[in-house]
Formats: sequence, C-alpha cells, structure tokens
Amino acid sequence: MKPFLAFLFILSIFFYSHAQTPPKRELRGAWIASYVNLDWPTNASQTPDQERAAFINLLNTLKQTGINAVYVQLRSECDAMYPSTLEPWSAALTGAQGTPPSPFYDPLQFMIDECRARGMEFHAWFNPFRAINNFNNINNFATTHIARTKPEWLLAQGTYRILDPGIPAVRDYVISIVMDVLRRYDIDGVHFDDYFYPYPSQGGSPTPPRFNDDATYNADPRTFPNTTSGRNDWRRDNINQFVQRTYDSIKNAKPWVKFGISPFGIWRNSGSDPVNGSATNGLQSYSDIYADTRTWLQNGWLDYATPQVYWSIGFNAANYGVLTPWWNNNAFGRHIYIGHAVYKVNADADANWTNPSQLNNQIRLNRQQTNVLGSTFFRTGNLIANPLFVRDSLIQYMYTKPALLPTMSWRDNTAPQPASNLTTNVTNNTVTLNWTQSPATANELDKARQYVVYRFNTATIDLNDVNALLHITPNDVNTFTDNNVLPGTFYYVVTALDRFHNESVPTNTATATVITTDILSPELRMLNFRIYPNPVITNAQLSFELMKPADVSIVLYDINGKQIMNVFNAKSFPGMNIIPLQTNGLQSGTYFAVLRTKDFSKTINVVIAK
Repeated sequence: MKPFLAFLFILSIFFYSHAQTPPKRELRGAWIASYVNLDWPTNASQTPDQERAAFINLLNTLKQTGINAVYVQLRSECDAMYPSTLEPWSAALTGAQGTPPSPFYDPLQFMIDECRARGMEFHAWFNPFRAINNFNNINNFATTHIARTKPEWLLAQGTYRILDPGIPAVRDYVISIVMDVLRRYDIDGVHFDDYFYPYPSQGGSPTPPRFNDDATYNADPRTFPNTTSGRNDWRRDNINQFVQRTYDSIKNAKPWVKFGISPFGIWRNSGSDPVNGSATNGLQSYSDIYADTRTWLQNGWLDYATPQVYWSIGFNAANYGVLTPWWNNNAFGRHIYIGHAVYKVNADADANWTNPSQLNNQIRLNRQQTNVLGSTFFRTGNLIANPLFVRDSLIQYMYTKPALLPTMSWRDNTAPQPASNLTTNVTNNTVTLNWTQSPATANELDKARQYVVYRFNTATIDLNDVNALLHITPNDVNTFTDNNVLPGTFYYVVTALDRFHNESVPTNTATATVITTDILSPELRMLNFRIYPNPVITNAQLSFELMKPADVSIVLYDINGKQIMNVFNAKSFPGMNIIPLQTNGLQSGTYFAVLRTKDFSKTINVVIAK
C-alpha cells in the first residue's frame, strides 16, 4: 500500500507542477466599470484627489495580482469619462451629467499615465449603442445628451433606449466617438461590450414587447426582404457593417491599436445550428441581439474576442467546459480571451461557484486551448473583494511569473531592434543591470516600449524558459535592480518589446557572481511556503520552493501550540514541492503549519472551516 501511495503522491506532484507552470505569453485582464459607480469611481461625490488615489490603489492591487491589461469603461450611456465636445461628462465622476471634475483634471489621460507607469495595457471600453438604461430618468440627463438632441435616433424597448443601429448616421456617429478618443489619446486598444440590439429581457418588469424598428428598415432595407428572416439578417448586417468599419477606421488611423469585442458567451446553440453551434441551451447572441461574432472573427474584423463565458465548469445549460473549446475552435486565427464571472464566486445559485478552485480550473482549461490566450475578469471590484480567496490563489498558483502579451502577427510581426551593452554590478546580494536602449526610430510599430529581464542559473540561454523570466519593465528604461539574490553565479540577458510585444533577440550575456549576503531571512532560502485553499474544507495542498536540496519537515499545531499531525518529513529538492494535507478528523479552527530545515523554519496560518 505504501509504494502505491508514494506513486500517487509523485504523480500528483508532477501533474500539479506541470499544470501550474504559467505560459510565457498570456493576457491577464480586468474590466473596470464606471456605470453606476461599480468599480471606479465608487462614489460620485469623491473629490478629484480621492478619485485619483482610489484609481492608483485599484491599479496597484491589480498589478500585484498579475493583471497586465485593463479595460476601463469610458462611455456607458452616451457620456464621457474624459473632456469631449461630442458627449457630456459622465455622472459617475460628479453625480451630475455634463458637470466636469472640480478642480479640473482629465481622468482619461491620468488613467493612461498610471497604466504606463505600471506596464499595463489600457483599453478604452465603449458601450456602443446604449443611450439610456431607464428613460424615466431622462430629466437627469444633460441637455446636450444625444437622447435630447437627436430623439429620432432612439430605439425603444420598454423603458430602455438605444441608438438605433439601423440608421446609417447613428453608426457614423458612434464611430466618430471612438475615433475622437483614438486620435487624442495614446490608448492600446478599443473595446466594445455586448450591448448591440436590446436583450429580450431589457426595458423593465414585466418584460416589455420587443422593439419596433419598422420605420428604420423601410428607410434603408437594402437587399433584405421584408420577412422575419430577412429582417433578422438586416439587423445583423447593420452590426456587421458597424464592426467592420470600426476595425478599418482604427487600423488606418493607428495601426498599433487593437480592437476587440466582448460578446455574450453563446453564439448559437447546436439546436439552432447543428453544424456550427455549441452544445448549449441558452440565449443566443446571433438571434437575440443580432451579434454575429463568429462572422466577425471569420472575416478578420476583430483582433480578439472576449466571450463572456459566465458559467461554471459542469453547468448543464451552458458548460464552461463545452463553450471554451467551442470558442477556441472558432477563433479563425484571431485571439480568444475568455471573460470570467468573478462576481458569481460564492454568490450564485449554481453550487459549482462555491468551489474555491472553480476559476483556477477554468484558467487551466484555457491554457489547454491553442487559441485561448488569456483571461479577463468581470469585474475589478469583485476580484479585489477576493471571494473564497480567488485573488490570493491567482497570485500564488496561476500568475506566479509576469507574462508577455500574445503577439498579433496579422497586425505586426517585426521585432524591435535589440538593446545592447548589458552590464552587471554586484553589491552584497544586489545585482544592478544597465544596458543601452534599442536605437530610436520614427516608426511607432518598431519602437521599443518595454524590456524583459531574464536570469539563468547556467550559461545556456533559453528565452522559452518561463522560470528564467525575472521582470518586464513598465516602460522604456535602461536599468533594473535584482534584489535579494542568493550566493551563486547567474547569467542575465535583456530583450526589447514593441507595442505588440514582438520580442527582439537578446543582448549579450552578462554574468554576476554573488559571494555573500547579509540577508538571512527564510524567504531568501525558502520561497513561497503556502497552502491552498485556505480556509480548508476537507483537503488542501501545501507548497514550498527550495533553492537547494534540504531535509524538510512540516508539522501541524493547534492554536495552543499542541502538535496535531506530522504532515511531511523527507528529503526535498530544488524547485516547487507539493504536499497533500488531509484534514479529516480535525475540528474547525485556526492551526499553524511549521516547515523546518536544519537552518531555518517558516510558519503559516491554516484555517479549517467545515
């Protein structure tokens, strides 16, 4: 029996370590919603100083989590989170639509600057057609709001109002809003959410009748027949034209800016389309809101899609484990970044969301797909709230290394010129790197925007070795300080990244030998002693990382210091070590796990909740 258990243990370590190795390239995004003060600003009565401080804290938390891209909602109801001559100021900033911040500042430029300082991509998130969520509130809207100046452009469903996508002037107008921001600000991407034609349930309770766009169709039917299927195709074509023109406009004006859309998670069910649909049974964006994402991807009108797969693995009607492979198989050479429902964690009728590993398992499934190249979390406030310690788990297990962004070869596949003249200077346990930046160029696509620092334990340089990826600079700098380096000889190289994260060849290899260190803290010798999940319900995993071989013991104590269990006692080797922890028979409460070697010890809290 013991040899069999040992085999299972070794197998679990191999599988766990393999599954947890993060990819070198991965988009790790978060939506920051401004609508009704959901994420930022969280209070419309904040002063500009308070707003700025709150955004900085928010970004710092996201950065610590491992997020490398944010999608900030700039336009939720035909308003603006920035100074605009086209649309009024958002009420989210001051509580009154059309009223600028006082003292005045430009929130958009501020947010872009703060993202640049942290090496995070900034995507401008627009709600393209929603005008008024509840028309009963029309008196609270500015006199310059489009619903007041162009009421003939509105399409009504109950109390819900959108700009009618079937009117050519409306499509022109929305694209002009996007292009105004694109031309005035150094954004990394333009992002649309899933609000095109109204969802069937929008417009109040009880559910109102569907919208009537007869007049719009009659004014511009084009070649579509006046039948149910013809009218549906006509609506989809209105959205298709809008998406294609937006993509072309962005690419022509600033070919380095990305364009993506976050559609509803189901395109079509297989019951409606046995050939191309997914094995699901839910609302269909193709027929319910006339959003044909598959066609957009197939025709190359998007750089990426971020489908809102807001269901759990195992949910019967719309299984994450079914939908994510479907999106992977319908990428048509573009990127898929899955949208995750953090807001459902421990807060949904589906019991699968009470599993602390649900989100991590979703990310593991993503990483098994060829075309699913990242994740985006809805929404930031929920992620920061850390339900079931999901944010802690991302830090400890999923995002253990920084990640480059996936490249987009159809937009640009030329790497920037490399940096050069890399040198190292050792002071105690600190290694300071300096290099000559990549040569300047007038071509925006070829400019070096960031640098990647690698540290190897041998002279063999392999840029695909994720464990050697040490740091990605936030911007175009020429130095980096590697702190708390243990004694040994290390080999450093630096590469350059452009806007699309095309990576240059490395610099020369610079060697650094650290002989002694004054820092003897356990964290330098024993890294990342952790437990997951914590609190523990039944089973958990302890993990620790060693720099060198050591005899390791782990003992569990209760809150009074009484020894409860010998968890582990064996020779351990460099790298990540995973130890299963069985808590059967233990009462709920706080315990302490103590890891010891002959030189040092480390203690962590363990909370058992049954």
